[in-house]
Amino acid sequence: MHIAILAGDGIGPEIMAEAEKLLAALHLPALKLSHANIGGTAYHAEGHPLPPDTLQLAKECDAILFGAVGDPTCDSLERNLRPEQAILGLRKELGLFANLRPAAVFPGLESASTLKPEIAREIDVMIVRELTGDVYFGEPRGRRETGGGRREGFDTMLYDEDEVARIAHVAFRTARARRGKLCSVDKANVLETSVLWREVMAEIAPEYPDVELAHMYVDNAAMQLVRNPGQFDTIVTGNLFGDILSDQASMCVGSIGLLASASLGEGRKGLYEPIHGSAPDIAGQEIANPVAMLLSVAMMLRYSFDMAQQANRIEAAVAKTLNDGIFGSDMCGSASTREIGDAVIARL
Repeated sequence: MHIAILAGDGIGPEIMAEAEKLLAALHLPALKLSHANIGGTAYHAEGHPLPPDTLQLAKECDAILFGAVGDPTCDSLERNLRPEQAILGLRKELGLFANLRPAAVFPGLESASTLKPEIAREIDVMIVRELTGDVYFGEPRGRRETGGGRREGFDTMLYDEDEVARIAHVAFRTARARRGKLCSVDKANVLETSVLWREVMAEIAPEYPDVELAHMYVDNAAMQLVRNPGQFDTIVTGNLFGDILSDQASMCVGSIGLLASASLGEGRKGLYEPIHGSAPDIAGQEIANPVAMLLSVAMMLRYSFDMAQQANRIEAAVAKTLNDGIFGSDMCGSASTREIGDAVIARL
């Protein structure tokens, strides 16, 4: 089990330390951890957010644990040198086109959500987000001056049918393993990209007769996530819409510090990371919530190593820790990063 440890920036090293402690506590066979720089840390040390050695390690390992990237001191750099380009580069180079983001309220923590408890307790959704297409990667893109000397920026939203088809199959299989309901989110009333998206989803649906497919416009989906989130089982959508909806779902649960994610390709290799950012304003204070990072370890064991039993142990230990009232500052608690990690390990 060769795992690349890419802690990154801000609170990344703090939460990653807890993930490594958790892995040690599990006594996994043949475990090898390899560390490398990424993001702003890599830029300051090696002149690039995704150095060649880091990329080579990512290609050679079996799975990647990723902390966070983002460094305010790099904000003035050219786009290709900014820390955030590291994660985009990894997704592209490794072919990680499918992002799985589960969002579910932990029993007893309904009051942590900004929604009414009776609504929050119904949240149990998996968001399947396409990762390597859409407006983030479409060409042409850039900035220019118009004839009147005014600045103009432009990006291209682009999908081809093969890109839509492969994320569709991931979504249908994911829904099949859950409750058999898939909601495809688009903006087909406005965008040609979404018209194609909806067509391809409908074409593939007959291959999965045990999965119920529905379509919803993204603005309505955003509203329904706070109005009646219990109606959703699995959501599949493009890169831009998925970026927004998955963060919205996390706050419906109660804290962005509670949710993990998996970025997968055609094989078993995956990149696993908490969905929150580098939070430079609290870095070094030992108050970051490591729960999302620990749950990312659980997702890694489940999807890359077929170790569902160990993943279940971690998730149960996290649930028990939270149910026992051990919270970080993001949930109005006082437990430190280290204390939360130790509490989870104690409950294994």
